[in-house]
Amino acid sequence: IATVAELKAVLKDTLEKKGVLGHLKARIRAEVFSALDDDREPRPSLSHENLLINELIREYLEFNKYKYTASVLIADEHLRKEEQKSTNIEDLHVSQAVNR
Repeated sequence: IATVAELKAVLKDTLEKKGVLGHLKARIRAEVFSALDDDREPRPSLSHENLLINELIREYLEFNKYKYTASVLIADEHLRKEEQKSTNIEDLHVSQAVNR
């Protein structure tokens, strides 16, 4: 018969292998930051440059398969609202040098 400690170890190992544990940790982090965030103090609107930077960071994280880290970034309600807007290059007024 397995002990409780052995069952915990097997469960943790299984959840890590399936990627579930990382996702749960990321979600908990996002919820903690959300709970600590003061909704009474409005955030400044994002400039086009900051919106582009946020999108580049998100794309970098997703490209490199840092999906749990990206999920924490995207969990920020402000970013999610901005993400729903059109984020193509023309809307961000990016110079042609970026389109090499």
